[in-house]
Amino acid sequence: MNRQTKNLTLMAMFIAIEILMCAVPFLGYIPIGPLRATLLHVPVIIAGIVLGRKQGAFVGAVFGITSIVMNTISPTVTSFAFSPLISGNLLSAVIALVPRILIGFVAGVVYDLLRHKTDTLAMALGSFFGAMTNTILVLGGIYLFFGKPYAEALGKSASELLPYFLGIISTNSLLEAVVGVIIGTAVSKALLRLNPRRESSYMH
Repeated sequence: MNRQTKNLTLMAMFIAIEILMCAVPFLGYIPIGPLRATLLHVPVIIAGIVLGRKQGAFVGAVFGITSIVMNTISPTVTSFAFSPLISGNLLSAVIALVPRILIGFVAGVVYDLLRHKTDTLAMALGSFFGAMTNTILVLGGIYLFFGKPYAEALGKSASELLPYFLGIISTNSLLEAVVGVIIGTAVSKALLRLNPRRESSYMH
């Protein structure tokens, strides 16, 4: 099997995993009160590292689309921030799509910058920064574009929203990032053994 065929196969696999995780309850989107934690960033990170920034961004777009779909067909009190069909505001689509696209892009860029020095650390840092890109941009977008209604949906005042988000970053989101680093690094290593990147410094 040539490189192009392997890459297309991996792309199809990552996209299928994203869709499957979205479709299976408590696998892709995990309800935590009015919010949803997610593991859907992990395949996006791996795609960015193994296939490259552009392919990672494409898989991230699939993640973003599943977010819009899930928040539209199974809404919570905060789903308006991710579904333009609920909010009537296209900025909801921006929040759902742009951070998720940038997960794979950032993971791929960080890995490409560092892989010639230390491959394992490059994978770990790519995974971490990819995950935190999602967290910071999603919460930042919500705060900027939907701050007041989002706080009201949570039963909080507008002044309480920023400390609340900082708490999420230091707990749930940090845990998501750690999971992303552990799984992303391990799976990326295995896949790069089978399908090395061009000019990769990966050492067996």
